[in-house]
Amino acid sequence: AKRMLSGRFEGCMRGRTLYVIPYMMGHPDSPYAKPCIQITDSIYVVVSMCIMTRAGERTLKRIGDSEDFVKGLHSIGDLDPQRRFIMHFPQENLVMSIGSGYGGNALLGKKCFSLRIASHQGYREGWLAEHMIIMGVEDPEGDVTYILGAFPSACGKTNLAMLDPILEGYKVTTLGDDIAWINVGPDGRLYAINPESGFFGVAPGTSYKTNPNMMRTLENDKWYPTLFTNTALDVQTNSPWWEGLGEMPAKLEDWQGNPYDPASGKPAAHPNSRFTVSLYNCPTLSPEFDNPSGVPVSAIIFGGRRSDTIPLVSESFDWTHGVFRASINGSETTTAAIGKVGVVRRDPMAMLPFTGYNMADYFRHWLEVGKRLTKPPRIYSVNWFQKDEAGQFMWPGFRENTRVIKWTIDRIKGKAGAAETPIGLVPRPGDLCLDGLDIDLKVLGRLLEVRAHEWSKEVSEAEAFYAQFGERLPQELRHHLERLKKAF
Repeated sequence: AKRMLSGRFEGCMRGRTLYVIPYMMGHPDSPYAKPCIQITDSIYVVVSMCIMTRAGERTLKRIGDSEDFVKGLHSIGDLDPQRRFIMHFPQENLVMSIGSGYGGNALLGKKCFSLRIASHQGYREGWLAEHMIIMGVEDPEGDVTYILGAFPSACGKTNLAMLDPILEGYKVTTLGDDIAWINVGPDGRLYAINPESGFFGVAPGTSYKTNPNMMRTLENDKWYPTLFTNTALDVQTNSPWWEGLGEMPAKLEDWQGNPYDPASGKPAAHPNSRFTVSLYNCPTLSPEFDNPSGVPVSAIIFGGRRSDTIPLVSESFDWTHGVFRASINGSETTTAAIGKVGVVRRDPMAMLPFTGYNMADYFRHWLEVGKRLTKPPRIYSVNWFQKDEAGQFMWPGFRENTRVIKWTIDRIKGKAGAAETPIGLVPRPGDLCLDGLDIDLKVLGRLLEVRAHEWSKEVSEAEAFYAQFGERLPQELRHHLERLKKAF
């Protein structure tokens, strides 16, 4: 594979400028940070990497004469989709990418290194690289609880990371919306850092209604530049526009630079149009963001988009049970590009596209990390997306999710109740703070209900998913599946 790819790279930058980007994933003073060097022929990649990572001379000094750094080789090539390759060599800490200028394929510090290569590094070295948000939640008493959250795409991960709490006295601070590197600290607790220094977000659907803090981040001018890629352009104000932002301007150019005709039925902005913006522009940025040691983790939340089956929130019995629940996590597809819409796709820990080694070994690694913890975080499952018989969402979501976050924190502090069910500990309607929320108690009861016929189907699908791992699957997880099977 490398020989074939090396042949495609030969002469690919002839006549172009070659850029060398030394960068750190993580704060340069952090013991968990990793030095990297990327070579590219795209100035867009250079500017983006300077936003998304801590690039510069300190990295070169850190590397010195050592060969212990992650290597990234990128070229836009000829942009022929048939000649596009993004290849990872975990044992060599090497990524080779040619034929694409898209962020995830070209900004090699993102998913390529920070998840695929780093997950393999973590497996070898005893830590976790995860597709997770990091948020701090300050309660009315002034205590801050740090929470990680793993969600597949289209499940509101960034919105949660920048939550504007609806409950009085609560405040959310943001440390990251995409990637967390998690290590066992000297006190036996988990500590998390965000290896990135920017947001690479989907523009369509981002607005003051869905994510006001992201809008404030995009409008902030503390750190330049902010990049907008493949959005539409408001010609009169020379500003980006996308579907969901607000009223459509009178005169637009579409994402390809052509005059936009609303009657065409096509979107003005590309559905995957993006913004790249510094985390330092974020008004909710945590004061602990640059803490080299990271922040202590008290809770981990796993979520997905499910129209039924999965309750609004549940707490796992213990670490192993939490790993089990996360390992069978599923989410409904939202785009026909990856198959039929609405089909449940198993996405363990939201890491299916990003784990750099065998998934069964990945599950075992989670279990082994848990054995080293003296104070493991609580593990929760959430689902904002249950629908009623008419196909309407039953939970209002967005800022109202503060109520669920409050319950998880109150559980940690021993201040909230729950009912024991076969799938875990589920709040009763009276265990949630409903002040100011107009919701029918019957609807809330259904949101929290564990329905046997739905869970029987869930168990069957999980069993089929587990079958592919054979004897490699940890027995602890198989035991929990059998236990659940007997319950339903």
